[in-house]
Amino acid sequence: MELSGRPGWLDSGVVTVRIAPSLLAADFADLGGAATQVPGADWLHVDVMDNHFVPNLTIGVPVVEALAKVAPQPLDCHLMIDDPDRWAPAYVEAGASSVTFHAEAVRAPVHLARELRRLGARAGLALRPATDVGPYADLLPELDLLLVMTVEPGLGGQEFLDTCLPKLRRARELVDRAGGEIWLQVDGGVGLETIERCAEAGADMFVAGSAVYAADDPDAAVAELRRRAEGAVSSAWHTPG
Repeated sequence: MELSGRPGWLDSGVVTVRIAPSLLAADFADLGGAATQVPGADWLHVDVMDNHFVPNLTIGVPVVEALAKVAPQPLDCHLMIDDPDRWAPAYVEAGASSVTFHAEAVRAPVHLARELRRLGARAGLALRPATDVGPYADLLPELDLLLVMTVEPGLGGQEFLDTCLPKLRRARELVDRAGGEIWLQVDGGVGLETIERCAEAGADMFVAGSAVYAADDPDAAVAELRRRAEGAVSSAWHTPG
């Protein structure tokens, strides 16, 4: 599906681009140092994996708690875990400012989203590439963030799935319809070659791992990603509508 005229999400004329480097691509022996390498980032994205929901094992509550004490940016925790209903609130208590759970793993999404908000965090819902966004439209008013995965969750450095772009556009339509301040996040293969397509499709929060931490200057990479995303948004805004 191609853009037709000016996208509805630009009607307000105000779009904030947010860049969230993923610590999954950083040096796990120095995560605190990795956080300080990207002072120009808006958030730090923390991937939590349990080797059950996804075939990988990363970090948990104690590491998030330690990071929250030293990171200059707020932490955006993406829980790729079973039973988030039980475990997600602990990440807020550890210092996460945003916690995202998976639609495919949660049992009571409204209850969990409300509990995360009650504890003071933004509540997010993540969708695997094959998960349709439509069935979750009525849930959006309970959320602060919707994450569209553009790779299969579990491993970093995967190739961006272009087939997810129509879903990202559909997600933008549903987010606009729901109203409120719901950020549309994209995660998976986001880099200099793909971020503009994601921005044109409606994303406003971009998770980038290898594109940031494999660069010679991670903070300069953040700045370039932001420039490209903002340029794509600006081009879409000036499309006759």
